[in-house]
Amino acid sequence: MASRRIVSIGECMIEMSGGEDRTYRLGYAGDTLNTAWYLRALLGRDWSVDYVTALGEDRYSEDIRAFLTDNDIGAGHIQTIPDRRPGLYMIHQDKGDRHFTYWRDSSAAKLLADDKPALANALEGAELVYFSGITLAILAPRARGRLLGAIVKARDNGARIAFDTNLRPALWSSPRVMAGVLTAAASLCDIVLPTHSDEAPLFGDKSIDDTADRYLELGAEEVVVKDGSNDALIATANERVRVAPAPGAKVVDATGAGDSFNGGYLTARLNGQGLQQAAEAAHRIAGIVIGHKGALVDPELVR
Repeated sequence: MASRRIVSIGECMIEMSGGEDRTYRLGYAGDTLNTAWYLRALLGRDWSVDYVTALGEDRYSEDIRAFLTDNDIGAGHIQTIPDRRPGLYMIHQDKGDRHFTYWRDSSAAKLLADDKPALANALEGAELVYFSGITLAILAPRARGRLLGAIVKARDNGARIAFDTNLRPALWSSPRVMAGVLTAAASLCDIVLPTHSDEAPLFGDKSIDDTADRYLELGAEEVVVKDGSNDALIATANERVRVAPAPGAKVVDATGAGDSFNGGYLTARLNGQGLQQAAEAAHRIAGIVIGHKGALVDPELVR
């Protein structure tokens, strides 16, 4: 029986990927779910991985619950919100780049932090809690406060907190609000996993070192700065390493690349590997994922 527990918090959406000849493949994904997927694929059976979100009572909500359970991702703390349903997004490729179209106005996940006792119960006993800027962006301001309060309580009870800032300006009311909330959230975290190219326009970071320094100054113990196909920078107060991805990876669909990188990195660190080895493992996982359509690949491909 698993004795160590990870909780990932966020929004699972219906994913329509592919698009050739207007033919799409239906799947389920979302940034924090994607990372949970790779954590589950890579960690041993002494770990449990739970996903915390909210869903409706429709057929797709039920299918998501079954999908998670069938893939050994815990769904026992998913709240049910009547008259709500999962969000949906479509991926299409144009001139070698991904483009997304979203439908999430009635997403049940927007209410995942409305039940304070249920949220606290979901995080109880976690060794690692993972969430993202998207988790925060979809919530109303008071719900963000409830979520961050639950995360603080989990940290006080011994959980380590990992956070991907995952900037999505369209989900926020203004850049000022986005910057303020993400900064406040990062100050509560042990591990922060930003993407430099996303951070630079908002915070004015001129280099990946600037991005790392900013989060270290907020109190993070470990900052993992992703930068696309460039070197990743992993920084602590006492150590700083740059790790390049292996050359030659074929890009079919970059959806989920950063999320899978996070899953690979966190798995390696939980298994006691050093910063260099963890970043190398993370690049390896991301290199496999970008060679396939959609955010989630068969777990056997990454083990």
